[in-house]
Amino acid sequence: MTAAHPAAFPGRTPAAAPGAPARIWRVVRLNVVNKWTVIWLPVMIMFFIGVVNWLIWWIIWSATNPADRADAMDGTQWTGAAFYIFVYMMVVAIQVVSSTFPFALGYSVTRRDFALGSGLTFLLLSAGYAIGFTVLAAVEEWTNGWWLGGHLFTSVYFADETFAGRLFMVFTAMLFFFAVGAFSASLFMRWRMNGILVAGATLALLLVGAIALITYTQSWPAVGEWFVVNGPIGVTAWLLLPTVLAAVAGYAVLGRATPRS
Repeated sequence: MTAAHPAAFPGRTPAAAPGAPARIWRVVRLNVVNKWTVIWLPVMIMFFIGVVNWLIWWIIWSATNPADRADAMDGTQWTGAAFYIFVYMMVVAIQVVSSTFPFALGYSVTRRDFALGSGLTFLLLSAGYAIGFTVLAAVEEWTNGWWLGGHLFTSVYFADETFAGRLFMVFTAMLFFFAVGAFSASLFMRWRMNGILVAGATLALLLVGAIALITYTQSWPAVGEWFVVNGPIGVTAWLLLPTVLAAVAGYAVLGRATPRS
């Protein structure tokens, strides 16, 4: 039995293959199909962290005399707990590549479309979380630290930056952690745990070498001056360089990766 040629059915036209934008958007939808893990779970955990911090501030505030509250709150009103959301983005990127990549290839998704679709996914998630984070920072300032002088979203590194400046900083940091997570997962898909170990050891040696070089050349004052001159936004902008390098390297590694169970 032979397959009929499309010309044998003049009234029918074969379905056109989806274009590149449609294929890339399908990857985005595939990456966020589990909205519980990608969206709702980190939001709920962040909410729980906020509630716990608020309770701690309230306990200190209510248990002390008004004259002693400033001293009692000293050292407790600044918290780095919001850093959790950035680490979680790295975990999301690892899950996307390690779990979705084999599934996508099984449905004939090309590596290029998967990489572009995953990159777009990370951009959209970074934008969404950055907007939410920055809005909460503005509310925190408006309410004077949730009426207790606490600081969860307005970390000290924000200084006196504008809303746009804070949005850029959070967005850039999110992208950085996404890129690092995706690159780590790509190494694992290509060389399994050996790739992770070699990359971690190489990074550790580079960091130790850089610290040794700065120490022996007595360049720590220059490093401190660089941070001061560039400011929070300038320093954050430099994260775009390793972000791009990690994204390009991850794409190159993933291009040769073979999913294995």
